[in-house]
Amino acid sequence: MSSSRTSRPRAVAIGAAVAAAAVLLGVVSYTATKPGDAGPPVSAEVSADPQAGVYPELAKLARRDAKDPLAQGRADAPVVMIEYADFKCGYCGKFARDTEPALVKKYVDEGTLRIEWRNFPIFGKESDAAARAAWAAGQQGRFWQFHAAAYAEGAKEKGFGDAQLRALAEEAGVKDLTRFGRDTGSDVAAEAVKKDQEEAYQLGATSTPSFLVNGRPIAGAQPAGTFTAAIEAAVRAAKAPKDPKDAKAGQ
Repeated sequence: MSSSRTSRPRAVAIGAAVAAAAVLLGVVSYTATKPGDAGPPVSAEVSADPQAGVYPELAKLARRDAKDPLAQGRADAPVVMIEYADFKCGYCGKFARDTEPALVKKYVDEGTLRIEWRNFPIFGKESDAAARAAWAAGQQGRFWQFHAAAYAEGAKEKGFGDAQLRALAEEAGVKDLTRFGRDTGSDVAAEAVKKDQEEAYQLGATSTPSFLVNGRPIAGAQPAGTFTAAIEAAVRAAKAPKDPKDAKAGQ
């Protein structure tokens, strides 16, 4: 289903898009990452039609802020993947270690893809603390280094207490650790994390990781091929000539 052709008011279109995302990011996300499930994530279907399952109103959630320290890739990249994740989430760690690096090498480095991180702490106090610490590392330009350290094998098993978060910041190359501690505990950090978290909840996400690829919801740490297919479909859609008749029909 695509919301690109509709004569309904914009508010209704947004509601439909969010409802559709809620079905996938809520129900399927739970199935894909439910506690105690040792099996592989449930595959998210990606149609050959580049517009199938894409919701333009959700694509607008991409911030495309060139100064965003929690993003990587060109602000004007044709494809934006928004990732809602928690540092205590095992599947998020699997995606960060096994899938994301290849996507960065193949698509981010050559300008096709931009990845925008959203902190979505859902596993309690330490999840929230890690999210705020990651944000604080970002204020010194070391978010992705902190991200790598926090998602390294065995990192989450050590917990995310104050001492461990400081150790991760050191490993990530955060230079001013006093500022890091101050920023981690600040109201600004708390508000930034809350903003990301509320965005995810409004989409109906109930588990991590959850993604939007140019408005296409993907739930769970899916196989690399799922993300590749979604990105390639988004590229094709971005390159497709816009039909004036379609534009008129959508008015």
